Amino acid sequence: MSVQLGMPPLPSGGTAGTGQVPPPRPADVPTGLWDRYGRRATDMRLSLTDKCNLRCTYCMPAEGLEWLSKQAVMTKDEIVRIVRVGVGALGVREVRLTGGEPLVRADLVDIIAALRAEHPDLPISMTTNGVGLDKKAAALKAAGLTRINVSLDSLHEETFTKLTRRPFLDRVLAGVDAAWEAGLGPVKLNAVLMRGINDAESPHLLAWALGRGYELRFIEQMPLDADHGWTRRNMITAAEIREMLSTEFVLSADPRERDGAPAERFEVRRRDAATGEPAGEVLGTVGIIASVTEPFCADCRRTRITAEGKIMSCLFSHEEFDLLGLLRAGATDQQLAERWQDAMWVKPKAHGMDHTGLGAPDFVQPDRSMSAIGG
Repeated sequence: MSVQLGMPPLPSGGTAGTGQVPPPRPADVPTGLWDRYGRRATDMRLSLTDKCNLRCTYCMPAEGLEWLSKQAVMTKDEIVRIVRVGVGALGVREVRLTGGEPLVRADLVDIIAALRAEHPDLPISMTTNGVGLDKKAAALKAAGLTRINVSLDSLHEETFTKLTRRPFLDRVLAGVDAAWEAGLGPVKLNAVLMRGINDAESPHLLAWALGRGYELRFIEQMPLDADHGWTRRNMITAAEIREMLSTEFVLSADPRERDGAPAERFEVRRRDAATGEPAGEVLGTVGIIASVTEPFCADCRRTRITAEGKIMSCLFSHEEFDLLGLLRAGATDQQLAERWQDAMWVKPKAHGMDHTGLGAPDFVQPDRSMSAIGG
């Protein structure tokens, strides 16, 4: 059987935070993390912790959040087993380790080494804020990490401190350089532009990244802040980002297939100040992740596991289904796989709803912030 787009939705059967059991998917759905709309998840985002050592304004309140207990968070062995089920039974083809901030886990290198030992050819990447990366980059590479994404919203100390509420820019930049030197490339940088704070810096940030061989990705601010202060009116859109970059650069579509990637990539050339035409060779690429204004939900291939082992089929989902509790109760790998498949089958069409629209009147922001979900 091939799953068809537009199949009628099933009852959701779960409540945020409860880890309720999802309704079973139809018996004739093929093996794999399929949903009702014909999408198959092969990209696994796995959160190692909800803790973070920054307090970014678009993610977390200044005082931080109430962290999970150590007992609630997946252990190294539990992480390894869940990945084993995802890769071996359900067709997961790549794993991204996220947080919170994964570098705060003391056993991070051991986790990566254990995953690499079981999956020699699996792409294993990590998203980090870069604080402390300079001391661990070489060990992460040696353990088997494939590449890295680092959040970097500004190159100016004052602006960086205003956005993150921590004066750690020099430590982040040292981490980015260390990742490059360790061979964790391509090093990708993630930047969220905030109106009136760092948006005017975007061309300079791109020029800096291109000059060092890094791939910069601008991300539209999403309604995943713990303070629930996001508004559609205040966010910087993808169209605005392209316009700001066009003052110095000419962007043209990257000829490579997007292949389910969240970022739309563009080749970058300098703009001739006199003619306005492209000048010189391609300097590199830039990506724009436009989850709000140019959503890519129809080709979403991601499945998420939170730090306490809950399955989230969508970043904006209000439903979570418990995988870790089942594992700790003695479930077999087959039972874990079936729970995971059932949870993904009821994945919403887009943005936690049956239609796209983060600015729509019926959109309800999830209770959890990005750091608690795991990007």
